[in-house]
Amino acid sequence: MYQDETLTCRDCGNEFVFSASEQAFFAEKGFMNKPSRCAACRAARRAQQGGGNTASAPRQMYDVICDGCGKNTQVPFQPRGDRPVYCRECFDAQRAARF
Repeated sequence: MYQDETLTCRDCGNEFVFSASEQAFFAEKGFMNKPSRCAACRAARRAQQGGGNTASAPRQMYDVICDGCGKNTQVPFQPRGDRPVYCRECFDAQRAARF
């Protein structure tokens, strides 16, 4: 049903093959558009944008004092001061009390 198709990469201008098996995969996933970048350019773009792999970049943590128990802790967001900030234990207790 599908046949290999030669496409031109929008980034590097090189030709690449959009194979029949890739076309079947795209159709199975419901993708309507053909790929516009070759595999090398897709990989480079993914790496430039972080690739969705957060394990490679350490997360910025902020030192705060828990509004529940007063101990020093770290949170993965910068507190704005308009809402309470809790350590893990107090946060879990607050959430359990709400639900």
